[in-house]
Parts: sequence; C-alpha cells; structure tokens
Amino acid sequence: MARTGPQKYPGASTAYWYGGKYPGSAMESNVVVWHTTEGTSLPSYSGGAEAPNLTAKPDFTAKRLVWYQHFDFDVSARALVNKAGGVETNTLNACQVEIVGTCDPATHAKWTKVGYAHLYTPELPDWAIRDLAAFTKWANANHGVPLTSSVTFKAYPGSYGDNGVRMSASKWTGFTGHCGHQHVPENDHGDPGQFPMAAILNAAKGGTTPAQEDDMPTAAEVAKEVLTYDGVIVVPGAPKTNPTWTLSSSVTEILKRLDAANKTLAAQSAAITAIAGQLGKNVDTAAVVAAVDKAIADAVIKVDVAVTGQES
Repeated sequence: MARTGPQKYPGASTAYWYGGKYPGSAMESNVVVWHTTEGTSLPSYSGGAEAPNLTAKPDFTAKRLVWYQHFDFDVSARALVNKAGGVETNTLNACQVEIVGTCDPATHAKWTKVGYAHLYTPELPDWAIRDLAAFTKWANANHGVPLTSSVTFKAYPGSYGDNGVRMSASKWTGFTGHCGHQHVPENDHGDPGQFPMAAILNAAKGGTTPAQEDDMPTAAEVAKEVLTYDGVIVVPGAPKTNPTWTLSSSVTEILKRLDAANKTLAAQSAAITAIAGQLGKNVDTAAVVAAVDKAIADAVIKVDVAVTGQES
C-alpha cells in the first residue's frame, strides 16, 4: 500500500531509528494509539523489537516534549501484541506513540516520594498537552487522522485486562481517530490510563488547554533552591566538591552561626555596658579599651570552639 504525506514528524530525532532493522508493513494510518512507557527515560525497546512509531520524552527544564521517531508514520510499529489467527493490530493503519511517564497511581506515588520528575497521565501539565496536541494536529493535517476519540480512557489499574472498554475485533477494524493501548483487542495492557484525550483534541482544534494551577513547591524544595541558587549561600568550611553541603547540614550550620553571632553581639553589648558604667569616673582609658577587646575576643573564641565542636 502506498504511503502518502510526510513520514517524519518535524523536529523528531532519528537517533534511535529501527526502520532498517524492522522494515514493517506500509499502510495509510488513520488511527493513533497512545501508550505510556512506565519509565522515566527513553526505553531500549529491546533493540527496536517492541518499538512504537514515535516516543515523546519530557524535558522538564524547557517544559517541552522531545520527540524520537523509530519508524515512518505510515509503517507498522511493534508495540502491540498481535496474536496468530486473530485481528491485525500493529499493521492495521495504526501509528503508535509512547509517552515517557506513567499512568499507574502507585508508581506515581513512589516516584513522587523519591523525587523523580515524571509525567503522570491523569495530571499532565499544560505544556505536555500543548505538545501532544501539536502532534495530533499535524497527524490530522498531513495524514487525515480524525480529531476524534469515541472511546473512554479508564484510570489504571481498572483499565488493565478485560476492562469493559477494550474493542471487539470488528470495532477495532472499523475504528479511526485516537485510542489507547487499553482499547486494542488481543492486548491486556491498561496504558495510558486516564489520559486527557479530550483536552488534547480540544487544543489541537484550536482551543486552549484547561487552566491548571502550578504545583506548590514543598518547603524542602524552596529551601534547596535558596541554598543553591547561584551560590547565594555557600557554607564556609564545606567540602569543595559540595560548597553548599547537603540541605540539612547547611541549615544546621547556618543556625549555629546565627547563634554564634548572637553570642558575639551579647558579649559586645556587655562590654559597652561596662564602659558606660565607668563614664564620669577616674579610669585608665587604655585599660578599659584593652578590657573590652579581651572580652570580645574571649566571646569569639568560645563561640568558635562551640561551633567547631572541639569542646562540649
């Protein structure tokens, strides 16, 4: 079957191109099947044996998706199960797109707890919806993939297996538009879970992405940014390999030094008070100055000893 239209998505990297190793079948794709990789990095796809047509990987710093293309748009990919004697899956006019991230709330919770930046499909940020919509719009304009989806995207893990939304063979054969791995017959996967398909299609049609509030940073995240931003706070005496030390050690050290400064100030105040008490009396001025200097020096020495831990 002839392939029409541009086969490479503009800007997509072909650094992991598998079309030469797995030529695939030519087709005219009128379906996009969405997947999640359930990981935080670009998969190896078993050297291409299980690869989709494209992978979208988040760049959280730039707030954009970085695209990798593995097969032409109108060539069968390899990310679906295709059982012998059943309906065709990979080769039935379906372009497949993997999103690096997770649809599993348990995985999302685990990654969040350990601080892994990741995409979670039920809560995609506006910039991810924007870039997925841009691809969806391109697929419509250049390959006629309808900006429609007549299926329900169920939340994982309810979307796994016999989920009530998986298509019959006949429905799959006649399907056009956008669906997920959870909808394809002969497969049991539940990705991409509760995928914001309606928001993506709306944006692709020229609408706006739904307004979302920015996630509030945690106290630890705020403190870390303050402690490490352009060396604003660099702890004296910290190892050269880590001039700001760890967050906890930096805060502890700062508190110690504030305490030391308060003690020094107290010593100075006491000395000044002593001077004030001598006003109007016959005193040796030089002796008073020397006494003040000694009092301040003694206070500083005591503070330094306490900070460095040389004495209890």
